Parts: sequence; structure tokens; C-alpha cells
Amino acid sequence: MTPREAISNHLVGQAVCDPIDERHREILPPHVWGDGDPEGVQQRAAREMMDTARAAAKFGVKVVNGFTGSAIWHSLYAFPPTSQAYWERGFQDFAARWRPILDVFDEEGVNFGLEVHPTEIAFDLATARRALAALDHPRFGFNYDPSHLAYQGVDYVKFIRELGGRIFHVHMKDVWWGHGNGDVGVFGGHTTFGDPRRYWDFRSVGRGDVNFEEIIVALNDVDYAGPLSVEWEDARMDRVHGATESAAFLRRLDFEPATAAFDAAFARHTAPEQS
Repeated sequence: MTPREAISNHLVGQAVCDPIDERHREILPPHVWGDGDPEGVQQRAAREMMDTARAAAKFGVKVVNGFTGSAIWHSLYAFPPTSQAYWERGFQDFAARWRPILDVFDEEGVNFGLEVHPTEIAFDLATARRALAALDHPRFGFNYDPSHLAYQGVDYVKFIRELGGRIFHVHMKDVWWGHGNGDVGVFGGHTTFGDPRRYWDFRSVGRGDVNFEEIIVALNDVDYAGPLSVEWEDARMDRVHGATESAAFLRRLDFEPATAAFDAAFARHTAPEQS
């Protein structure tokens, strides 16, 4: 696969749609946080994302990855009882806040790749479809990361095959699930990463349960030609060791797609008969 540059602005993007609280102060630049007024923070975050597109264009970068935030993530469990109309207002809020941002991306010739991820407007395949439909913008697509889909039980290969044309960048990150001692479920139990009670945890690439062979095949099948970017998050391992082995694992696994049918060599080619 041919590398293509990308930059990220995840933390500022998170503040565009999120209900703002004191946690956001810790992840935002002071000029975006300002006085902390929630709507002001959201508006400044939106302007910063527009400036990110402009900066990317000046560097010749064609993809910006990031988060969007979500006005409705807190209603995930649907209690108190939550209607589809309530959730739809969240998707419409996302569309209204991100459409002007993505118009600037379009002016600059840059794509935005949302990392499908819990706390975002799209966190699985169903919500990714719904986000695409709500926004309906050619510059909006995805930064694919199988780890955030896998531990939820989402078919991470199906995601590629269905939405491959909107995958602008790929994070290769591993995770294992079905572990722990039975105390903690998929929602995390308010435990810290690396806690042995956890049902799932991020792992160094090649040491978890993600089937990267299937991912490589699917990405080639949908003609993805961008980079495979190692995102490394393993609470139990030294990061230099982990990053080194992850890169080596992916270099061994990756391969160039075929340029001709494998059985073409068996075809008989005869000269046309002369009349």
C-alpha cells in the first residue's frame, strides 16, 4: 500500500459536538477553552478545525483525522427511555455543526476522517451509516480503527467492505476481549486500562484478537491505497518495544494487491488464422 500523509486533530474535534464540561479543559488549547462557556467552546473548536484544514492544505496533506464529539453519547443505554426522534436531533446537531467545517475542507481539497469510536457520533457500523446519511458531504469519511469495533462485537471486516469508499486513513491497533475475571463488562466498569478484571484491553499489534490478515485482504479488495498507521496503546508493555514489534508485524503481513488474475498464465494465446 502506498503511504499518504495525514495529520490529526482529535481533541479539538471532540469539543465541536460534545456537551462541554470540566474534562474538556484538560484536553483543549487555552485559546479554544477560553472562558469555558460551552457554546463558545464549541464555536471556537469549530473554527480551529477549519484552520486545521487550511494548515493541512498548506503542507500538502490530503487527510485530517479526528473526533467529532456527540450530543447524544450519554443516552447510549436508552434509559430514561429514549426515542428515535431524540437521537435524530443529535445527528442533526452533528450535521449542522460539521457541515460548515467540511465546506472549508472542500475548499482546501482535504478530507476529514472520523475515527469511529465510543463517545463519537459514529461508534459502530449502524451509527457510521447514520452519520453519513445525516451529513451527506463528500469530504466526510472515516479513519478506520478495528480495535474500537472489535470489543463491541461489531464486524470490523464488514465495515471495510461496506464503507471502504469512505475510508480515508487506517489505524492498525489491536485489542483482546473476553478476558478478565467476570467483574467488568464491555462498558469498562470505571476501571483503568490494564486492570486485570477488564473484559477487554488494547494490545500491541499482533498480540490481541484482531484478525489483521482479513483486514489487509479487505482493504486491498476495496482498493484502499493509503497508509497503515500503527496506533499503539498497550498498558502492560514498554512503548518502544511495542511500537517496534508492531511495525515489524505489519511489514511482514502487508502485501501488494495482484495486478493480474493468478491463473492468467494458464491461458493459451494463439495467433489468429490467416484467410
